Amino acid sequence: MLADTDAGSIITAAQSGAQWGYSLLLLQAILIPILFVVQELTVRLGIVTGQGHGRGIQQHFGPVWARISVGTLLLACVGALVSELSGIAGVGALVGIPAWQSMAVVVVGLVAMAYTGSYLTVERIALAVGMFEFVFLLVAWKAQPEAHQLVSGAMSMPLHDTKYLYLIAANIGAVIMPWMVFYQQSAVVEKGLTIDDLPAARWDTAVGAVVTQLIMGAVLVATAATIGRAGNGQSLDTVQQIAQAITPFLGERTGTFMFALGMIGAALVATIVVTLTAARALGEVMGFKHSLEHHPREAPWFYGVYTLALALGGILVASGVDLVKLSVGVQVMNALLLPIVLGFLYVLARRALPEPHSLKGGYAALVVTIIVLTAGFGLYSGVVGALG
Repeated sequence: MLADTDAGSIITAAQSGAQWGYSLLLLQAILIPILFVVQELTVRLGIVTGQGHGRGIQQHFGPVWARISVGTLLLACVGALVSELSGIAGVGALVGIPAWQSMAVVVVGLVAMAYTGSYLTVERIALAVGMFEFVFLLVAWKAQPEAHQLVSGAMSMPLHDTKYLYLIAANIGAVIMPWMVFYQQSAVVEKGLTIDDLPAARWDTAVGAVVTQLIMGAVLVATAATIGRAGNGQSLDTVQQIAQAITPFLGERTGTFMFALGMIGAALVATIVVTLTAARALGEVMGFKHSLEHHPREAPWFYGVYTLALALGGILVASGVDLVKLSVGVQVMNALLLPIVLGFLYVLARRALPEPHSLKGGYAALVVTIIVLTAGFGLYSGVVGALG
């Protein structure tokens, strides 16, 4: 769930606060229960069926639909990976480190971590790195926004404005991500969780849903209290501008350092998750071994895909890319893919889960309503916002 607040999500939240003040803050709260409903289904499917998401689709819908589903996943993973690595390169640029050097260190370090560690080791490293994201909560607290401005701003939602709709789509795509569905279902399988672990796994997901949205809200508040306070709809163009939104509260040196910690934490944990997701999903559909518990000699395709994805992403980022536009665009793409991803998730939950864990009755109706509204509004906002 910490990976859900990745570099692209932080940049999207920052852009939201800079351009629209607190107007997109209420959306962050609305997305908490939606995020939990979606990810709880992945936990339930993984624990009860013992299968990853791609494997489940292949079994119940056939290889063609499995490849279509994994194809949308890989598209989302490519965009996310470039976005995460770009965030790390942007932080490096803050302290004068060239992009190619940042990418070399990250790629070599993450490859070494995967090749030499078990799943538990990788998970602990990712959690430790992800904890740096809590820096943004301190920043929002230091901003000391006035309560009446927060409330009035949050209740002001100019839905007639296409630019606002575009950022709504970006925020939905920044929270409900295709690769999160695939990753969490595969992760609970790889961890070996059983039915007895289901209640704890649900609580884990619920707490994670709240935390990830608190971080998104904190970044939005910090930029809204500085850049967004001017009320001129200023757009962010670089990571440096986001860092500058923090420095008025913490001082330039401390603010830059804390922003760097938070952004690196967000980007690194998401990079680990995204690359593992791509390699696992391909393994599930193509039939090769796809677990960190296997030695590289036992699962050469899995480790090969993981390594190749990191290397190609690092090379692309080192060549130079517009981070802010890319990140927001990737989140909008995620929103446009939601009808496919959430549609498969719901139908799979209806078909694959036996009693007493099957999706049925009033809760099934609630879930399908949430999925239709979320995917539909994300699609509508993304299309209208892009055309506008």
